[in-house]
Amino acid sequence: MLNTPDKQLFGSAALVLAGLVCCRPACAQTEPDGDSALTLGRVEISANKMGVLATRSVLSSVDILGAELLRDQQVKSAWELFARAPGVMLTPFRQGNESGKLSFRGFNGEGEVNAVKLLIDGIPANDNAGGMPLIGAVLPLEIQRIEVVRGTNDPRYGLHNIAGNVNIVTRAGGNEGEARLSYGSFDTRQLQLVKGIEQGNWSQNYVFGYQGSGGYRDHSHSHNLTVAGKWFYTSDDGRLRFGLSARHAEAEAQEPGYLAAADAHNAPTTSYRYAQSDGGNRQLSQLSLHLDAELNTRLSLTTNVYLNQIQDQRWLRFAIADKQQERTYTETHVGFLGSLSYRPRLAALDGFRSVAIEGGVGAEHQRDRSPRYSSVDQVRVTTTRDHHFSFDTVGAHVQAVVKPVESLKIVPGFRIDKIAGSFRDPSKGVAYPIRDYGLIQQPKFSVAYAAAPGASVYANWGRSFQVGSGAAAFQSTPTTLRPSINDGWEAGLKLAPADWIDSRVALWRQRASGEVKRRLNDPSGDVDNVGETRRQGIDAQLNLRPAPGANLWLAWSRQDATIVKPDPAAPATIGKTIDHVPRHVYTAGADFQATPALKLSAWGDAQSGYYLTSANSGGQFGSFVLLNASAGYRLSPSVVLEVQLKNLANRYYEYVWINDQTRHSPGDGRAAYVSVNKKF
Repeated sequence: MLNTPDKQLFGSAALVLAGLVCCRPACAQTEPDGDSALTLGRVEISANKMGVLATRSVLSSVDILGAELLRDQQVKSAWELFARAPGVMLTPFRQGNESGKLSFRGFNGEGEVNAVKLLIDGIPANDNAGGMPLIGAVLPLEIQRIEVVRGTNDPRYGLHNIAGNVNIVTRAGGNEGEARLSYGSFDTRQLQLVKGIEQGNWSQNYVFGYQGSGGYRDHSHSHNLTVAGKWFYTSDDGRLRFGLSARHAEAEAQEPGYLAAADAHNAPTTSYRYAQSDGGNRQLSQLSLHLDAELNTRLSLTTNVYLNQIQDQRWLRFAIADKQQERTYTETHVGFLGSLSYRPRLAALDGFRSVAIEGGVGAEHQRDRSPRYSSVDQVRVTTTRDHHFSFDTVGAHVQAVVKPVESLKIVPGFRIDKIAGSFRDPSKGVAYPIRDYGLIQQPKFSVAYAAAPGASVYANWGRSFQVGSGAAAFQSTPTTLRPSINDGWEAGLKLAPADWIDSRVALWRQRASGEVKRRLNDPSGDVDNVGETRRQGIDAQLNLRPAPGANLWLAWSRQDATIVKPDPAAPATIGKTIDHVPRHVYTAGADFQATPALKLSAWGDAQSGYYLTSANSGGQFGSFVLLNASAGYRLSPSVVLEVQLKNLANRYYEYVWINDQTRHSPGDGRAAYVSVNKKF
């Protein structure tokens, strides 16, 4: 029997499914593809049956966002671009370099459980705790596409791939150049410059970006500088490609701090006097070597070696009664990824239309340091901790894509991961080994069936995992902490009945065996036990192209995140909703090419409120509806003038958390920006 929430969830799924089916015309001509991915905007991907298996092969809720949806967006950091991604929730802290995070599938963006694997051009880019500071080293103008994979069935990645992953793919090759100069509200100045050079076997890509802003609130000035480059060689026959990719970013920012509820609503641009020395600086670097080779007509190899470096120094004070903290962390990650794909001859597999097999290995060694200090106006007073640790991961996966008939695709997979490392804190005179997480095994299975032209159904089941981060990954307490095993499934229907419409509805559930969350404001770096949790929901998406030059999209996600077996120390949390998880997340928008020279766009996102604690006391906060619009006019074949309005209705919105009282960070009010875009 289904309980009441399950009945409501399945009832909602039935209504949405019926609505999408009604959109299907009888004259559909689309060929069956057995694919669950949806594409928003135009995406340029060269067709190639060799190489590693594409993200579209993951039979889950895969969304691919094209460059035309992203490059003209006026944002302070690339994480804000995910406002256009279906089912993705943004958490806008608006505190200097800690500006915000993305999350999905019922996980919040607080940083307590970071459940999304971030990749930049296929290179892992999370910090030790799963945070995403390296996303600040990517500019909108350099992005070719963003791939979002929601679910537990993708075997390619292990650590931090709890609810899924996102891959930001940047420009490669070409001879085009593009520059974008912007100015707008809050004294915001931005310059982005990209240039590709491709001659013979060699290709080069260069990126430069600068952004400065006075900020919506007092004491929120910021400066960001980004540079990046790619240098690649491709053999004459196209079977060998190798190269180097590098990026670096530096940022300095003031932090306005958090306001009490009344002050946030009555004077949202203000900043308390005690926060006037809060702020920080951050340096981000990524260096990677790439090798792609077609060893023969059936065998392909891809390898990457990478280095990530993160240096962050931050001063913050949450309340007048608190002392200022200096939080610093320095992380160096060295890693390797290798993948071998094999497509055997069909003659050896009588009756099968196609088979592809992929195996991969990966390893990452981290040398991290995370000291904290008590300070006064950025002058250190005492050391509260001095964490030094190594954190090593080794993993391997195998998966196969089997098509016994044209309309059926079956993808079994399996992944294993092993964690190692050591920890010491000289300020406390202690040292600990890593917790014995054992060999973490993660079976996966997916299937998709093209039931009719333009209609496919799919289902998947998979296992992912969570382990401790920082000091919590080590035996600092006698508590036995095993990996939290996340078992999840998804069932969905994708409809693409004509070239002007596609849609998808998916029902999903994910259950964690023993979830823990980081103590963010605790110098010990320990974790709290959440208990056994269940996340479930429904995702519905609709994309329309009713006329040449016109695009419309709409997405809605309903999600529940519930504690089903709580920590014995917190029995009252049974059945409660996990904090900072809104029940509903929406995104919608439209682009219209009104004339050959004029393009009009409008888009928005919204979410319902969330509880601030797992006790679900004190009401809900954080709901919003934000609307934006832009108009771009082509002055010449290579020059476009654009005006963009953010938060068009000047709606008040905020991020809220609680310690001794609710702490509020108001979002930006109405803002206007003018940009000139030049291609050369």
